[in-house]
Amino acid sequence: MKRTIKNILLLIMACATVLSGCRGNENNVVSSTVESTTLIPAEAYDGKKYLSESDLTAIGQELKKAEDDEDVADVLAQCEVVQNFDNELSVPTYITQYDGIWFIVDCYHNRVIYSEELEAPLNEWYIMSSDATQPHTIASDGTVYMIDDTENNRVLIYEKINGLFVHTQTFYDIGNRPHYTLYNEITDTFYVWSSTTGELYCFRHTADSTRMYLTDIRKIDELENIYVRSFSIIDGYIYFVSGVSDAASSAASNILKCDLDTLEIKEKYTVPPEVSGMVQITKIQDYYYISVSTDTTGSQDYATIVKTPSLEDLCQGKYEDIYSKYFIGGGTPYYISNVGDTYFLTEHRLKGHSIWSFKVTDNKIVDVKSVF
Repeated sequence: MKRTIKNILLLIMACATVLSGCRGNENNVVSSTVESTTLIPAEAYDGKKYLSESDLTAIGQELKKAEDDEDVADVLAQCEVVQNFDNELSVPTYITQYDGIWFIVDCYHNRVIYSEELEAPLNEWYIMSSDATQPHTIASDGTVYMIDDTENNRVLIYEKINGLFVHTQTFYDIGNRPHYTLYNEITDTFYVWSSTTGELYCFRHTADSTRMYLTDIRKIDELENIYVRSFSIIDGYIYFVSGVSDAASSAASNILKCDLDTLEIKEKYTVPPEVSGMVQITKIQDYYYISVSTDTTGSQDYATIVKTPSLEDLCQGKYEDIYSKYFIGGGTPYYISNVGDTYFLTEHRLKGHSIWSFKVTDNKIVDVKSVF
């Protein structure tokens, strides 16, 4: 009897969700009452179970053989600090800060640059990496730094040794065009998204070593052959933005809310065609901020940023377009990141306004500044 009552209640909840969700397709909103387990901190990784181990670079192999600090210093003597030689950015895609150092992924310059001072002129920054082709993001757990090498289907691992950033490890054959990398402290895992295969690559290292291991590859079959630019981890769930597809697949126009551990789809939101080519979803206070690169056909004429209190509202066309109101407009907004209470937006196609900073107070954008 108790089970019968419970099933009736679940059926009522499911019906209510559908009725309050997107219209036009009864499958537009799929809900589950199963709670995510990813708000529970992961156990320390012991390095015993993995799919593959990183390949050490030549310098990584030399560092592994080093027996003392003097040997390490001898190995690092072949490394040099190279100052950035450009006064402008070329399609920057990401900016963040780790351990007091700022990093910018300068995508079309094929490099990641860094500086202790955000306000320093770009030609006074330093080059951390020039080994990647059109990288998109960088992530760190404070010990290792991971960069997606998008056009080479690789992941590059850097370590900071004696003040130098050194490329020590590489993973090859990481899906197709790995496009977004994120470290999640709760799961103690680096996640790398293969943008057109629907695969999420998971990497970890033990507490006493920097050697990286590929521990899992999770896949969403319906996202294969759909260009999905990123994911976001919000309240223990992983959200995949809607994308674009050459085959005009209907699956491309969906935001997916999934269980982070299994990628089981918990909810699906079909979005309007004009915002289908999304870049990223960012939850700030009570709103979702969504950067959009194109419409469903791939036209950048629809590039914008929208704001909505719920994804159900979004898929019913209820959202506020805020791009030109706060950021001039006319470009293509890309990833949003945050350092403390300050948020950063990268964008392209708008000369002289490629990185912005802003804050949010009482759900309103304030203190908007053009950084670069």
